[in-house]
Formats: sequence, C-alpha cells, structure tokens
Amino acid sequence: MTTFDFSPLFRTAIGFDRMARLMDSAIAGTEAPSYPPYNIEKTGDDTYRLTMAVAGFRPEDLDMTVKENTLVISGRVSGETNKGEVLYRGIAGRAFERRFVLADHIVVEGADLVNGLLHVGLKRVVPEALKPRKIAIGASAPSAIANDAKATAEAA
Repeated sequence: MTTFDFSPLFRTAIGFDRMARLMDSAIAGTEAPSYPPYNIEKTGDDTYRLTMAVAGFRPEDLDMTVKENTLVISGRVSGETNKGEVLYRGIAGRAFERRFVLADHIVVEGADLVNGLLHVGLKRVVPEALKPRKIAIGASAPSAIANDAKATAEAA
C-alpha cells in the first residue's frame, strides 16, 4: 500500500489537523469493516438519512453518540432470548462500532429503529452569521457619503 506524508503541507498551517485526520482515515478506510451494512441518502437540500441494517438488535442494545463532528453508532446484544437450540445462525448479532465523520454544522435530528433498520436523520444547520446576505443597493447615497461628496466638490 502506498503511504503519503502530508506533514509538509501542515508545517505552516494552523487549525487544519482535522483535515489531516480525515485524509489519514480516508487512506485507511479501505480496510474498514463492512458490518453492519448501511446507506447514506440525501433527502433534501440540507437533509440526509443514514440507514443501517441492525437486524436482531433492540433499541436498548444500540448506542449513538456525537462528539467532535464524529457520529459513533455501536451495538451489543445484551443476552440470548432464544429458548431453543440454534441450528444455523445467518443473522449476525455480533457487537459493532461504526464511525461517521460529520461535516461542519451537521446535527443529528433523531433516530428510529423500524423493521431491523436504524434510520438516523441528519440536517445541515448553518448559523445566521455564516449564511449569505443580500445587501440592498439604494438609489440615493447615504447622507454621510453625500456630505463628503458635496464638501469635495466645493473645495475644488
């Protein structure tokens, strides 16, 4: 496997350590576990849905936390509820932990467990200060600018 050293790029940059971690995890992502399977859908301009197949897990067997722009979903089956002997186990009930890096301003709206699928609603919530604003251009100049222009014309 080819490795890349990004340290020269970050020698004079401050605050880009998150980008370095993202690059490292993207390179190492080829060896990421594939259990449980999941889908990521874009459901609107600023909304997303993560759907994870967690057959055999109950809501109390699942744990979901968000910390430092990372969504961590883990599952651990608490105990066997089968009364009989299992002859074949095709539904995996093993413990898992999946990590998803969230972009800035992405918040988790909620989660539902329906028919063995965990649905997690995500939404981009951009603060008002970062949203683009339209500046109205008036036909007449504000009084301070008009007074400065008049004083300049009189001096000439």
